[in-house]
Amino acid sequence: MNNKTLVGVVLVLLGGLFALKIIGITLAPLMSLVFPFILIGLGAVGLKNNKPIIGTGMIVVGVLMVMAKLHGLMLLIAAIVLIVWGVSMFKGNKRVY
Repeated sequence: MNNKTLVGVVLVLLGGLFALKIIGITLAPLMSLVFPFILIGLGAVGLKNNKPIIGTGMIVVGVLMVMAKLHGLMLLIAAIVLIVWGVSMFKGNKRVY
């Protein structure tokens, strides 16, 4: 793919996104979920190409963004763990030695 073809593809995609926005269809919710994984992937490519600072930075930012998106799920898992731990403490340790 030469430069003219690449520029043409980018222009068509941008024009399509602008047209969708005028119609009332936005891709923002989808992109907000996909973008952190793109950063993680680019960070992995950076690490593979011997750019550890850039690669690690992009991975850290991507992981933080994913954690921000999934904070509700992580809180639910933490609540379940605490409940199970508390129930196990009620039972106590009834082993006979």
